[in-house]
Amino acid sequence: MTPIEQQIESIVDNILLDYCHGRDIDKMDLFQHPDKAVIIDMIGKLMRIIYPGTARDKTYRIYNARHNLSMLIEDVMYNLNKQITVVLKTRMSEEEATERAQQISLAFFRSIPGVRAVAQTDVEAFYAGDPAAYSVDEIIFSYPGLFAITVYRLAHILYELKVPMLPRIMSEHAHSITGIDIHPGATIGKYFFIDHGTGIVIGETTNIGDHVKIYQGVTLGALTTRGGQSLKGKKRHPTIEDHVTIYAGASILGGTTVIGRECTIGSNVFITHSIPCCTTVTVKSQELQMKSRNCSGDCEKCQEKVEPFWEDQK
Repeated sequence: MTPIEQQIESIVDNILLDYCHGRDIDKMDLFQHPDKAVIIDMIGKLMRIIYPGTARDKTYRIYNARHNLSMLIEDVMYNLNKQITVVLKTRMSEEEATERAQQISLAFFRSIPGVRAVAQTDVEAFYAGDPAAYSVDEIIFSYPGLFAITVYRLAHILYELKVPMLPRIMSEHAHSITGIDIHPGATIGKYFFIDHGTGIVIGETTNIGDHVKIYQGVTLGALTTRGGQSLKGKKRHPTIEDHVTIYAGASILGGTTVIGRECTIGSNVFITHSIPCCTTVTVKSQELQMKSRNCSGDCEKCQEKVEPFWEDQK
């Protein structure tokens, strides 16, 4: 054995020894945890069920819609059953977990037409609200906001069915590739439009009504998390009523904070109390300061007489 091989053997022994402390991070039974890769694969197939014209598995040689859909559903249901059983076994016997997983999987797939009905309203909201969108297909194929919302709506069903872990894995996968963090426990109405989206955070107990539009960098969060686990189950995040627009960088915090219907929340505002309906909230314009640097005198631009831009508007 070479010196480097001896060093590697020593490192392996030390890390294996470190696994023996009985800590949360030391668990090694792979069959007691869900498989993230399988769940991510399921998301891709579920997106094909929600938006059937967006992709086709080239391994499927049957082009009949019924057969294709049947194969997709059987595939996803098999894996969903398996993953739900894994996470439920920590709470009940394997037999009970298997039976409950089958019930949940059936309930989940029975909810798909309802998800698709709401997804249609989201697509309509995206197209109506974004003049940069040239077609509905462009939105479905390429908009990260719609992807994040659709994954949320699927994860929310499992959250409502009391499935541990899987909903959060789904929403965090969408978060990781879009920058949009929607907790699966949030309640979000129809015609929801996320414009650009990067940096949006929507907390677990957030309630969002219909026809709400949110820009990048918006936080709908908790006012404080100092209570830790003692706050579990309590309303910690705001309520956004119907027809509200929230512009980039706004932070709206607190479980008792309600933004009334028809409100417009401007960029970079920080709100911790309720706002009555039909109100526009903005930050007072900041004063810009401009200072000229010392010039050597040979700068052509500095020698030019620059007229104020408003002179052209006269």
